[in-house]
Amino acid sequence: MRRLLAVLLLVPLGALVVALAVVNRKPVTLVLNPLDASSGLGIEAPLFLLLLLAFAVGLIVGGFATWYDQGKWRAKARAEARATRALRAQAERLEKELDAAEPRPKQARLPAE
Repeated sequence: MRRLLAVLLLVPLGALVVALAVVNRKPVTLVLNPLDASSGLGIEAPLFLLLLLAFAVGLIVGGFATWYDQGKWRAKARAEARATRALRAQAERLEKELDAAEPRPKQARLPAE
């Protein structure tokens, strides 16, 4: 179901991006100095390329922000994994000590009637 939903969203989005790229092939100038547009500090590139670049930068920044925000959960998971390993080691040690301290008595079988 999830794969179908992804296909239903990505195929039209991909078609839209291709159509956008085909229609916006002419170069535009992106001025990088908002205070003085005539300073010559700018980039000339096709509009679709600038839009795709902006999308990619947004995707990277959003991914980094999400990764950074989830850091507390990753740290908690690491701490709980350490505690689990320590408790498992302690349980194994205690089982070995119990087996070495007193052997378990064999259960007597009752005779069949």
